[in-house]
Amino acid sequence: MEITVNQQIYQVTDVCSVQHLLTAVLNIPAKGIAVAVNQAIISKASWESHILHPGDQVIIIKATQGG
Repeated sequence: MEITVNQQIYQVTDVCSVQHLLTAVLNIPAKGIAVAVNQAIISKASWESHILHPGDQVIIIKATQGG
């Protein structure tokens, strides 16, 4: 299936959780990021159980330091 992550299109398996997307597809460490799916924030506790659907829009926001 096809989903969009930060305005880039990715092909993922038919059953893909947010956690699987981050670790297996994008290879992104889970520390210091927030994830929204279709403009709704997904809590880190729900990443494993939140299943993505075709056409979902995922936004990954990385925390940065500065001031």
